[in-house]
Amino acid sequence: MKVYTKTGDKGTTALFGGTRVPKHHIRIESYGTVDELNSYIGLIRDQEMNPLYKKVLIEIQDRLFTVGAILATDPEKAILKNGKERLNIPKISVADIELLENEIDRMEDSLPQMTHFVLPGGHTTVSYCHIARCVCRRAERLSVSLNESEPVDESVLKYLNRLSDYLFVLARKLTFDLQAEEVKWIPRKED
Repeated sequence: MKVYTKTGDKGTTALFGGTRVPKHHIRIESYGTVDELNSYIGLIRDQEMNPLYKKVLIEIQDRLFTVGAILATDPEKAILKNGKERLNIPKISVADIELLENEIDRMEDSLPQMTHFVLPGGHTTVSYCHIARCVCRRAERLSVSLNESEPVDESVLKYLNRLSDYLFVLARKLTFDLQAEEVKWIPRKED
């Protein structure tokens, strides 16, 4: 199988199910941003850190491929008229969302309570987490926007929302583990 097909040379691409849409379609923007997020998570995973974090990040990357597949599927082509699924697309489960919540809770148990917003940075790995968090929020915004015109599985929206929280807490936990400085944002007082 060749990487290039030449079928997209005129600015369209095919969704799972065969529907062709412009490459700027909100559905393409949604799963393209999830792919970008997955790449940033790979960059985070390539850093020196606790092997447990790497294990969770691999699981997240796997789930993001599932999210991408769901978003890349034309909802009208996914279900047959008799209600059965036409395409064998995996799902995001409650357990996938609970994994993120449990990891957030576990990490937060060892962190000082947050009293202020924090400025992204302090260590390269921490900065990568904040970049991934921002890309995750963009993927979520695009998916919510898509959901206003075409249905998006609610579990995808929940997963992206929880994942951005996880990435924020991971950034704080890595700041703590790496003994990096967490800079609080304290608004300036006007004279």
